[in-house]
Amino acid sequence: MKHLLGVLLMVSASLVFAHCPNAIVCEMKAIDSTLPTTKIEGETLEKVKTMRAEGERLYNEGKEKDALKILREAKKLLSSS
Repeated sequence: MKHLLGVLLMVSASLVFAHCPNAIVCEMKAIDSTLPTTKIEGETLEKVKTMRAEGERLYNEGKEKDALKILREAKKLLSSS
């Protein structure tokens, strides 16, 4: 019974993350889904959009560590509104 419960927990945990192939893509999706409903505006909003674009550019260039860092900073700005 414990074994079955463990397997079920592992399967359900893997399903939670199945929608994103990696952390960078998840961060970009999170930013993209928040932008249409955010209350921030002006310079802060433009900064988030610029950071999002920069993160994607870095990701496409293979600079994943830098991309993840900037995307997380952008998401933090969005969540502070």
